[in-house]
Amino acid sequence: MDEIRIPNDATYSPVSLTDLAVAAPLAARVLLGATLPGRMVQVAALGLYAGSVAKDWTARQGMRRIDFLAEYGSDVERLDAQPLAARRDEIARLGQLLNEGYVAERVPRPELAERVNRVLTDYIASVTGQRVETSSQIRNVTLASLVFPFAMGACDMLSGDVAIFRDTGIFEAHIITHEFVHRKGYWKELHAQALAYLALRNSDDPLLIQAARAERMHRQLRVVAGEDPEAFGEAVDHAGLRDELRDAFHALRPDPGAIQSFVSDGMKQVYDMRLKLTGQNGLSDYDEGFTNFLFTFAASPQARQPRMQARL
Repeated sequence: MDEIRIPNDATYSPVSLTDLAVAAPLAARVLLGATLPGRMVQVAALGLYAGSVAKDWTARQGMRRIDFLAEYGSDVERLDAQPLAARRDEIARLGQLLNEGYVAERVPRPELAERVNRVLTDYIASVTGQRVETSSQIRNVTLASLVFPFAMGACDMLSGDVAIFRDTGIFEAHIITHEFVHRKGYWKELHAQALAYLALRNSDDPLLIQAARAERMHRQLRVVAGEDPEAFGEAVDHAGLRDELRDAFHALRPDPGAIQSFVSDGMKQVYDMRLKLTGQNGLSDYDEGFTNFLFTFAASPQARQPRMQARL
């Protein structure tokens, strides 16, 4: 099978080169009272960053990208609205499947990252006939967590640097896979959500299947409850989940403090606008768009890929 390897050199740096370039001048000013050392570090970090980005960009020129409309009969601009009754039925069925197939196993993040990267690489190759090999490195802390406090992870689309901001338990495999889809060169959020789900759900790994189902149920609950945290919590409580699963869903939406709420609300509006300006549907692509994609794919007679891939 055809194979390309994207180096992702920046992901192997002990610290984020982006953070280093941004923070070095300020840190030098505060600690040393001078800007020159910080500027020197900034220039060095930017040089390494630019070199890594250039190598990755060159490698990606050989990629065969998935044509979502052709393969799945669905894409950002082709989404059939799933009826509310169907969403509620899906929530009930997913809750039952999660209860019956509950996996208590916890895997260290570096090992989980390698595991999901293999599954994602295999899945994309099954569609395109090409293996796109990328790094499995993950960071735990970056400045992005301060800028986007509502996010659970982030990927620098230029360097492929991925950070996961907090422990999300059963959801973590899907969150990592979502960011790794970006690392492989797919920048739209709907595509990252869809490919992460399809790769994990169609694996033979019960832990990864659980993560895919949990993410799908999470997004259905968000659509049904809207932006109301209380409505989300009530929906979780009425889903009949076993205690471990119920607690995991509640932990996704903790009560934020006043300052964090203010920052989150403001940055969500900015991020939603950014998504729309880049040919996406906005933040709704994470939940309503994602679930509508699977609903559309499952019913599409034009899809090249087997529609059973969209199963619960």
